[in-house]
Amino acid sequence: MDLRISLIKMLKRLLEDMQVVQQQGAGYYSCSSVAKRYNKLLEQARTLFPEAHGLISTFDAAPEADPKDPGDKMKLMQDMRIEIAQLISLLESSAEAGTS
Repeated sequence: MDLRISLIKMLKRLLEDMQVVQQQGAGYYSCSSVAKRYNKLLEQARTLFPEAHGLISTFDAAPEADPKDPGDKMKLMQDMRIEIAQLISLLESSAEAGTS
């Protein structure tokens, strides 16, 4: 089993799940479960890169505390969507380049 491919698929699915949650929740959803899952997947992705690889270090874990304000929740979800999409791009490009 290739961890990189599994991570890419799981991250893409997380993006889909986030969209569903946001559409159904109208700001009253919880971000903490999404943040926890993203953080776990990010940690797994870090294991694929050597310490010297600078790009993986540009990713930060998402705060797992759930904001009360719907606007803050939407901002956190948008921030995570961007991070997830960028992480997918990094994983895909490193696979193409043959980087471990």
